[in-house]
Amino acid sequence: MVRQVLDYAVTEIPRNKILMGIPNYAYDWTQPFVRGESVAEIMGNVEAVRRAAIHGTPIQYDKTAQSPWYTYQENGLTHEVWFEDVRSMEVKLRTAIDYGFLGIGYWNLMRPFRANWLLVKLLSGRF
Repeated sequence: MVRQVLDYAVTEIPRNKILMGIPNYAYDWTQPFVRGESVAEIMGNVEAVRRAAIHGTPIQYDKTAQSPWYTYQENGLTHEVWFEDVRSMEVKLRTAIDYGFLGIGYWNLMRPFRANWLLVKLLSGRF
């Protein structure tokens, strides 16, 4: 879906004027999801990995969404967590580079994610 949006964006806006938004957060949804009723807890990516470890649940990787995720049980509820890791961040950064965008912008910088900043430093010469 991201590439569909980007493909449309470049038909309307010059590539060198686009900053691609990149998330720096995770969502923890209780299941079953009910549109208009379900509310997710937001947390940092590091906290998402910590939570998987606490619950002893393996982290999966969705190749279509290019994002890590997992489920766990707590207080009789099933939770589904989607977050970012270095693999998913690299896909997003390389997408911005491949499209020739002006750069990237993060939402939300208030959640530390050291591995991401090391990746940005590694790829920074490409922007």
